[in-house]
Amino acid sequence: MHRGIGLAFQLRGKMAVAGAEPQILVQYLVLRKDLSQAPFSWPAGALVAQACHAATAALHIHRDHPHTAAYLRELGRMRKVVLEAPDETTLKLLAETLQQKNIDHKLWVEQPENIPTCIALRPYPKEEVNQYLKKFRLFK
Repeated sequence: MHRGIGLAFQLRGKMAVAGAEPQILVQYLVLRKDLSQAPFSWPAGALVAQACHAATAALHIHRDHPHTAAYLRELGRMRKVVLEAPDETTLKLLAETLQQKNIDHKLWVEQPENIPTCIALRPYPKEEVNQYLKKFRLFK
């Protein structure tokens, strides 16, 4: 009798999970704001390209992670958030923090100039990475 109750409970639990909404995954990018200003004055298209390079690289590097696979299965539901770092030093400090905390990411370095431009995280549930990104505002 106890065995039957346990089995019914397990099946009910699996059905609840199967019918649940999929977990919301977000790919965060942190792009250097100073590159759009003097003395750099990069055009908007060049900055967008840096974010695209970083996002693509992070997705490729972490393509076997379950979160990345789930994110790529739902192309119409992709969520990206682009934040701004004021300068290179801040971007590099964030990269160091993410490395220390084992947060999967890619620091994109534009070549041949060797300029760090953007960090892209692999897709994460936002609550797993908010604490590392909360000081950055949306890129404008």
